[in-house]
Amino acid sequence: MKKLIILSLLAVGLTNCKNITKEQGTKEEKEIMATKESQSLLALGCYSYDTNNNTVNIEITGIQNGVTGKLTYTLDGKDRNSGVFTGHLNGDKLIGEYSFMSEGIQSKREVAFLVKADQLIEGYGELNEDGTAFVDKNNISYTSAMPLTKTDCNK
Repeated sequence: MKKLIILSLLAVGLTNCKNITKEQGTKEEKEIMATKESQSLLALGCYSYDTNNNTVNIEITGIQNGVTGKLTYTLDGKDRNSGVFTGHLNGDKLIGEYSFMSEGIQSKREVAFLVKADQLIEGYGELNEDGTAFVDKNNISYTSAMPLTKTDCNK
């Protein structure tokens, strides 16, 4: 009788362990799939806007361990700035740090883009006191009138 009770408890215990492992595996698989879906929204290569003496270019050079690239702004009436972008894709939002050189000074600021089809739409929102980071990343408005469109990098 004792053997029957012990065997029954072992069977129930092993079944519960299997279910927990199965649930964890499913959760991990979902996270991996979500990451792959996010990465498939954004392709390596160049995205550009060039109209009315305003040019914005980003060349996405890496998407495996975060997103990396080269970002350049040449806006009418302003100094050109060019630098490196490093960030992460979360769903359809690409948010990261832009380290750039402008007027001989090294600077950093946070930038955000909405990934939509073959376009990147820059987002704007309230910045901290020194203007280097968004106060609330959930309150960024992706309304730029200068959408960057996927293009050939050799243009």
